Amino acid sequence: MIGVTMKMLALDAVHAFVLTAELKSFTRAAEAMDSTQSAVSLKIKRLEDALGRRLLDRTPRLVRLSHDGAAFLGPARELLAAHADALGSFGVQRQRLSIGMSHHVVGAELPHLLRQIGRAEPDLTLEVSIAGSWELLDLFDSGALDAAIVLRHEGRRTDGEVLMEETFGWMASSDFQHRSGEPLRLALQAESCRVHEMAVTALNEAGIAWQEVFVGGGIATIGAAVAAGLAVAALSPRVAPPGTMDMGESLGLPPLPTRSVVLQSRPSEPAARRALRTFASALRATAGH
Repeated sequence: MIGVTMKMLALDAVHAFVLTAELKSFTRAAEAMDSTQSAVSLKIKRLEDALGRRLLDRTPRLVRLSHDGAAFLGPARELLAAHADALGSFGVQRQRLSIGMSHHVVGAELPHLLRQIGRAEPDLTLEVSIAGSWELLDLFDSGALDAAIVLRHEGRRTDGEVLMEETFGWMASSDFQHRSGEPLRLALQAESCRVHEMAVTALNEAGIAWQEVFVGGGIATIGAAVAAGLAVAALSPRVAPPGTMDMGESLGLPPLPTRSVVLQSRPSEPAARRALRTFASALRATAGH
């Protein structure tokens, strides 16, 4: 252990290790650091050599902490936080980043996503809005948002960075019951919601009778109605409540199209750009991309 304590640890290598451990992916960590997978792997290898410990178990499809890596992760986070505090001791001026996220994109992983940004850019003030994609694009186009993470729909702008493809299913609770011959009970958002339009169009084209039994003011309320067994809803399985499942096949419902999740951004400050890279990489990681 004396040899380990005499070595100076490279902070960028520690940062690479923490990101890879939290995102469970060399690729996602490389994206967040604006680097390459091979460079991140090399940094971590040199860190392991300096410590004399294997920190990560690597397989072609899985990255996970070793026993020593799990022990080192907490102190590594503390080291990075102490470094950030040292840099901020001279009163660094805080920058602001306003992000809008579609409520069809953000799920229970939001605290994890915000944690990644907070650790990467502790001097950044975040302003986060959750709303529908078209509303967020209006805010972005007006300059009220620095960035918007939205679903791409027909008839709206086709630029931006595609982060991933989002699938949708007919989500319901495991005890949801549909009586043969009765209209399908649906939980929907307002008619202005494009996922609402997507769902009812698919049902109408398939000749399936439906009735609106619940109108929600966001995915949290729609998810609550679904989890309560009141209705079926068109949701991404990634953001659907725990305990719900895609009942489309068992109910004979038509498949729903996928939608691209797109990042629209204009920040010019380096810290804001780094924060968005981290946010996008963490989002991809939660979706298994």
